[in-house]
Amino acid sequence: MNLFDVLGPVMIGPSSSHTAGAVRLGRLARLVLGEKAAHAMIGLHGSFAQTHKGHGTDVALVAGLLDWNPDDARIPDSFRYAKEAGLDFSFQLIDLGEQAHPNTARLELTGLSGQHSCVTGCSIGGGRVQITDIDGFALEMGGELPTLLVVHPDRPGAISQVTTVLFEHNVNIAAMRVSRQQKGSTALMVLETDQPINDNVLHALSALSLVDAVRRIDPLS
Repeated sequence: MNLFDVLGPVMIGPSSSHTAGAVRLGRLARLVLGEKAAHAMIGLHGSFAQTHKGHGTDVALVAGLLDWNPDDARIPDSFRYAKEAGLDFSFQLIDLGEQAHPNTARLELTGLSGQHSCVTGCSIGGGRVQITDIDGFALEMGGELPTLLVVHPDRPGAISQVTTVLFEHNVNIAAMRVSRQQKGSTALMVLETDQPINDNVLHALSALSLVDAVRRIDPLS
């Protein structure tokens, strides 16, 4: 435990878990989508479902989708700003089962270009969050380190191609997880790194024969 865990984040209250964490969840979901969201269906599970209005979880999630920080003074008015920005959003109460963290949200997003993404994540305390699922791929991503999301076929050599590029660009891997929905289909590689990922690395990864798509997730402030 460090001082940040004791004092909590700089934020607009009332709750680091239900407000600050919810902002960060919204921001991460937007980063995963890769563009501004035009429509958001936000499912609230557990404690989020029970107390979202009183703790400001609903306005905080929308603020995150607007790419705001947890200390942004506009958070209580995020619904109005979202409508002005052309973001259509709605909420529903969902049950993800007893295994899901009580502070969990599922954000089904459609971007301005029509691109879709479904991101599930939870607020785990002190403003910290963890993404647990992206488009049906189970994973763990906290948004505290530079992160790469690499979609690739579930075939031998894919991981080697990606890690070789990172080695050639002097990027050290802090953590790596690979998720697949079934053997031999599509897989998702999540790599957290010690160094920022620049455009040259992205271009090199995108050119690989066993990479279908790659996205950079910069650390949250």
